[in-house]
Amino acid sequence: MTLPARKPDWLRVRLPAGPQQDQFQGLKSRFNARGLHTVCEEARCPNIFECWGQGTATVMILGETCTRGCRFCSVQTGKPGGVVDSDEPENTAISLAEMGLAYVVLTMVDRDDLADGGAAHVAETVRRIKHHSPALRVETLVGDFQGHHDDLRVVVQEGRPDVFAHNVEVVPRLQRSIRDVRCSWERSVDALVTAKKLGASIVKTSLMVGLGEERDEVISAMQLLRDADVDVLTVGQYLRPTKRHASVQRYVEPAEFEDYERLGLEMGFRFVASGPLVRSSYRAAEVFLTGALAEEVHEQAAPAMNRYGKKRKLDVLG
Repeated sequence: MTLPARKPDWLRVRLPAGPQQDQFQGLKSRFNARGLHTVCEEARCPNIFECWGQGTATVMILGETCTRGCRFCSVQTGKPGGVVDSDEPENTAISLAEMGLAYVVLTMVDRDDLADGGAAHVAETVRRIKHHSPALRVETLVGDFQGHHDDLRVVVQEGRPDVFAHNVEVVPRLQRSIRDVRCSWERSVDALVTAKKLGASIVKTSLMVGLGEERDEVISAMQLLRDADVDVLTVGQYLRPTKRHASVQRYVEPAEFEDYERLGLEMGFRFVASGPLVRSSYRAAEVFLTGALAEEVHEQAAPAMNRYGKKRKLDVLG
C-alpha cells in the first residue's frame, strides 16, 4: 500500500492558543527548571500541546537512556551503567506538588542494568508523590521487569499506584519485528495478569496500529487482553519518529478506530480510548480513570458504619 505524500487531515495537530498556550509554557518551564524528563517530549507525542495545555503530563523517571531498542520508540537507547539518581523520587514529588495536577502518569525507561529493573525506585517515587500530594492520582506505566514477579509486587504493593499500566504495544505477530528482542507478548500479558493478582484495582495497556497488522489481528489481540482481565485499553495510530524507525504501513481511518472502541466496550473493557492521535497516556482515559477511582472510594465508604450503626463520614478524594 502506498502512503499519501502528506499525513491525512485527522492526524494534524493544532497548536494551543490563549490559556492553553500559557499553561503549556508554564509546565515546560517547571520541568526544565527541575531537570525532569517527560515521555511527552522524549517520545515526541503529538498530544503534548493538548495535555500540557490542560495541566496533565507524563513524567519519565530512572533517567533518559533505555537499555532496550524498540523500533517504534525515539527514547535514546544505551548503557546507563547502573546509575540512578537517588534524589529523583523526592524532587519529582515536590515538582508535581507545585504544579497542582489531578492525575499524573509516571513512566520509566527499561533498566535491565539494575538488579530489580528499577522497581524499588518506582515504588519510592509513588510514595513520595502521595506524601506531598495525597489527592493526586498516580498511574505507573512500567516495563516488564524481565518477567520477575517480585519486582512487580514491589511496584503494586509497596508503591500502591492508583492505576497499573504496561503496554503490549503491537499485536502478537509483530512483537519480534517491532519490539526489542527481550520483549514479548507473553511476558507483557503475564505482567498485566500478575499485577491484577497482586491487587492492582485498575490495569491498563495500549496497542499501536498502522504497522502492518490486519483488522482481525487487532480484534483478536483485544479479546486476548480482555481475557487477561485488562480494564482499560488505548488504541492509536503509529507515527514514525525518524527515518531510522519502523515505517508506517497505513494510516488507519477514524471509522476503524471507532469500530475498535465499540467492540472493546462490547468485550467488557471498562474504558476504551481509540483514535488516530490516542496514545498510552491520553487525557480522555485519565479523565475516566479519575472518575472511576473516585467512584471506588465512594463505594468503599458507603457501607462503613460507626458503633451506633450509622454511616461514618469519610474524606473522599475526587
